[in-house]
Amino acid sequence: MGKGRLEAFSDGVIAIIITIMVLELKVPHEPTFAALGELWPTFLSYVLSFIYVGIYWNNHHHLLHAVGSVGGGVMWANLHFLFWLSLFPFTTAWMGENHFDSLPTALYGAVLLAAAVSYFMLQFAIVRHDGSRSRLKEALGRDLKGKISPLLYLSAIALSFWQRWLADLIYVAVALMWLVPDRRIESKLKD
Repeated sequence: MGKGRLEAFSDGVIAIIITIMVLELKVPHEPTFAALGELWPTFLSYVLSFIYVGIYWNNHHHLLHAVGSVGGGVMWANLHFLFWLSLFPFTTAWMGENHFDSLPTALYGAVLLAAAVSYFMLQFAIVRHDGSRSRLKEALGRDLKGKISPLLYLSAIALSFWQRWLADLIYVAVALMWLVPDRRIESKLKD
């Protein structure tokens, strides 16, 4: 199977995820700055999740450009990855509406962790499908950011029950770490 269909399906799912997240932003019932100010936690959680979804979309795009074709294992790994992304709207809304309380913040981190692990599994499935000729395996190299991120998510999940603002800062720090596009795959494709 060609990768185009998989990429189109994934782009559609990601677009729906962003649409659902923005629909969770409720309009204030009063035309005042005070009423608007009450929505800041929901808005901040939306911005953070939008950035995460954008990062995954960008990296997923580059990932699929390193692939010639996809098999069943890659398709299921991709679906597994999209499943975890599809939980972003729920955890984003719950965390925002509860003003970054401990349990919603921990669950948000658990979904971030699961998305990161499933993305790693997708990369592994692609490398396995491509075999010894895998350009992706060569491009990924040591993947330091990919290995550090789950550890930071785990620490943030634990911290959310003790210092939830520190957990939120870790989520922001990981997003900032990934905000600069990963150029390893792109540079390998130019060779």
